[in-house]
Amino acid sequence: MIKVVGVRFRTAGKIYYFDPMNYDIKLNDHIIVETARGIEFGNVMIAPTDMPDDKVIQPLKPVIRLATPEDEKTEAKNRQKEKEAYRICLEKIQKHKLEMKLVDAEYTFDNNKLLFYFTADGRIDFRELVKDLAAVFRTRIELRQIGVRDETKILGGIGICGRPLCCNTFLSEFAPVSIKMAKEQNMSLNPSKISGVCGRLMCCLKNEEETYEYLNSRLPSVGDRVTTGDKLRGEVQSVNILRQTVKVIVEIDDEKEIREYKVDELRFKPKRRRERTKLSPEELKELSALEDKGKSKIDDTH
Repeated sequence: MIKVVGVRFRTAGKIYYFDPMNYDIKLNDHIIVETARGIEFGNVMIAPTDMPDDKVIQPLKPVIRLATPEDEKTEAKNRQKEKEAYRICLEKIQKHKLEMKLVDAEYTFDNNKLLFYFTADGRIDFRELVKDLAAVFRTRIELRQIGVRDETKILGGIGICGRPLCCNTFLSEFAPVSIKMAKEQNMSLNPSKISGVCGRLMCCLKNEEETYEYLNSRLPSVGDRVTTGDKLRGEVQSVNILRQTVKVIVEIDDEKEIREYKVDELRFKPKRRRERTKLSPEELKELSALEDKGKSKIDDTH
């Protein structure tokens, strides 16, 4: 076991481990640490705790110090400087007529590097832009192209559920999301219904995937032949996944009738492997474009 402290540098960002040394560090304290980007100001998300060696990447960098009032002022000053840097970079982008959308500007704590995050449809030649920015700010400049999911994570917003976006509040890493998850949850495969603010498949489809897979595995498919508890045979008309009930078309005295049963009252063959919904080539192309399996490009530099 090794003692570590978990530190986060961005809102809903990844948590990185450091050696707490002999400092009295508590949850939500601010500390100063050294990362691959330089000296950084971080927020303690996991108080010093023992962790198995195989879950920690060695060697651990030590905590430099607990943040002082002066450090707090420096951090606040950096946040203000970032706003001005953002404005200047926008002007330079317009001057060079580059097809890119600036998303955010970020100073490292020691002002050793200034990072600009942007989105673009393709590769951008920003060498002249970097020269201009370096001449203005007189520090190392890094321009980093990110995806639309990362952009939404930075900017935030309100989802269709009416709550702040998961990626901007607590989701530290993006999980792969697929159309199969939406189909498993019996959702409409209309892209406008299953895509989030970023235009990609909603991250929350992943949250209940295991539950829906289990519940669906207990139900027959629509069209299957089943035998009911009252010895009737019929065809499945519809299923209710959450209630675990099945509506069956049964024939009684030469008349067809729809009756609802709990799944435990039915006998049927084990469910066959589900096939992908039959969609037109255009629909398949549009839905596949929503599947974003790329990893976050923001938090991999510390």
